[in-house]
Amino acid sequence: MLKFVILLSAVACALGGTVPEGLLPQLDGRIVGGTATTISSFPWQISLQRSGSHSCGGSIYSEYIIVTAAHCLQSVSPSVLQVRAGSSYWNSGGVVSKVASFKNHEGYNANTMVNDIAIIRLSTALSFSSTIKAIGLASSNPANGAAASVSGWGTQSYGSSSLPSQLQYVNVNIVSQASCASSSYGYGNEIRSTMICAAASGKDACQGDSGGPLVSGGLLVGVVSWGYGCAYSNYPGVYADVAALRSWVISSV
Repeated sequence: MLKFVILLSAVACALGGTVPEGLLPQLDGRIVGGTATTISSFPWQISLQRSGSHSCGGSIYSEYIIVTAAHCLQSVSPSVLQVRAGSSYWNSGGVVSKVASFKNHEGYNANTMVNDIAIIRLSTALSFSSTIKAIGLASSNPANGAAASVSGWGTQSYGSSSLPSQLQYVNVNIVSQASCASSSYGYGNEIRSTMICAAASGKDACQGDSGGPLVSGGLLVGVVSWGYGCAYSNYPGVYADVAALRSWVISSV
């Protein structure tokens, strides 16, 4: 099985379906098998945009700070980035904030995808409301099999180049690091200590979902990172493990 470096995150560009420069695929980052939803159900979700086009997802940590994936911020200047929050649609509504700066985890490795997490600092503070809310960071991982959800504006099938305008979500189940690295699945030792997995039959994140939230128990437990294809039965979606990387986020804001 070939590894599609199409990062489970929001890699696909919405206009014309081209992948933004510097966001080459490492997994397939869209929501597959998802259901349209509204931002009031996922008020921590944002659209990270390059030159006005959706690029990745992210989660609101505080009025000024967004948590996303490091692979979403390679070879890019803050000046071309913006965040849309508080809207069910990536291309309209809500509020748009410019990006002042960002910081990738110093230990991020594009080859192994370890430490695939970053923070973005906004130029102006977000005003919290029913559609714009922060989400807490998990300090421990959910149990293997625990219910979770992942949301985003990524493509809805593997290899697609078009993005839905309305936010999508899927319900998945946590696959623990130990289980994801076991012979039950196909990744083996590619699953590292800063990763957690999630899966459900016919459902997954995909291109354009990268950096977005994996939520369980009302807390951010994962950041969409990578995987083989989208919704492949033997290859769960792989996420940056927020509990393992929580101290880095807190010390970096």
